[in-house]
Amino acid sequence: MAASFTVRSSVLRRALLGALSLTGRTPRPAAFSAGLRCLCTAAPGGSPPVVLESAEEYKFVERLIPPTRVPAPPKHSAPTPSGWTPPAESPPALPYMIRRSRMHNIPVYTDLTHGNRQITIVRKVEGDIWALENDVKQFLKEKTGKELPTQVNEVTGTLKVKGHFDVELKDWLTNKGF
Repeated sequence: MAASFTVRSSVLRRALLGALSLTGRTPRPAAFSAGLRCLCTAAPGGSPPVVLESAEEYKFVERLIPPTRVPAPPKHSAPTPSGWTPPAESPPALPYMIRRSRMHNIPVYTDLTHGNRQITIVRKVEGDIWALENDVKQFLKEKTGKELPTQVNEVTGTLKVKGHFDVELKDWLTNKGF
């Protein structure tokens, strides 16, 4: 079985090399005399076929190519029916900035680890992340009545809060103008 496979692979290799070098300057390999046909339309010794590009037909191909980025959302003055809220015209005058995600949403997420550990994560924080931590602690202390533990990661620009407070934080950040 192995010897048969090597013979076939060598025949195939010779056939492929012959198909790639059909300019007429090199002799045809023996594989072509063994019943393999050349799929090239150019005559041996002639010029290679001419490839024409049609700009008119490319519009049909463009429809099939997925977009490389999410387009900017249209202008809205109020929340949309889906609940999405546009950012304010100008960012708020705060020492920190929270950028929207690539889908134009506020980057606040929840995480559930170890079966029951609930965490809320605020991502894409730029500027003074410690000022954001103080504001979030103060806001959540007014909401819950107790001070919740937080974790700041300056390198990745994330803030973690113990508990699921994604809806409250998204509303709070939207009201601030992010």
